[in-house]
Amino acid sequence: MTKPIIGIAGSEMIDTEGLFLGYRRSYINEDYVDSVVQNGGVPYVIPFTGNDDVVKAQMEHVQGVILSGGHDVDPHLYGEELKPNIGEIWPARDHFDMLLLKLAEEMGKPVLGICRGAQIINVAHGGSLYQDVAYRKEQTLKHDQQHTPDLPTHGMKVKEGSVLAQTLGKTEFMVNSFHHQLINKVAPDLIEVAHASDGVIEGLENKAGNVLAVQWHPEMLHKNPDTKFQNNLFKFVIENAK
Repeated sequence: MTKPIIGIAGSEMIDTEGLFLGYRRSYINEDYVDSVVQNGGVPYVIPFTGNDDVVKAQMEHVQGVILSGGHDVDPHLYGEELKPNIGEIWPARDHFDMLLLKLAEEMGKPVLGICRGAQIINVAHGGSLYQDVAYRKEQTLKHDQQHTPDLPTHGMKVKEGSVLAQTLGKTEFMVNSFHHQLINKVAPDLIEVAHASDGVIEGLENKAGNVLAVQWHPEMLHKNPDTKFQNNLFKFVIENAK
């Protein structure tokens, strides 16, 4: 049986030292690749490009999509100016990720959004973000543990009966956390299905059940014996690949 090809949205990094100072490199964290391989898929890193026709051609070669983490989402996309605590933005990548999402949805291909990827899904569908945890009025937990990637640090509750709950096989567990932006208003055609213990929205899904979005990093948890059920998120994309 041919294994499904799963596209992972790539980013860029810039050399800050050495022979090629300032050189731009396409990359993705290895954990994303490992997570797809370990769960029966073939990883295909989709390198960033500003050429829409190339993006459309790239999507013809994959059967599912993972939107990865990275830069802050440009607040102009949800009608806000930049506030002091915003991090680095990259509008061209926002466009790239949103085009991947749009094409995947049009083609009926499953999508998993992780961290920034979850935020992109919400904003692309008409939702908004808190540009930083400081702008949320309610008391908020530490959502950027800054170390030990596979260490779960705060609680998570998933709505019973949701596609996310059925996929994970659990409704209460601990997760890792590496984000300073938060989902604010949920897009009208998405459903909020997971919350941290401070009430922060951490999981979304579409009504068709083929797009999942999580704010934590399951790719960093898939090797931890206590959190191996997070592999089910990658199995969701692989088993529903089209």
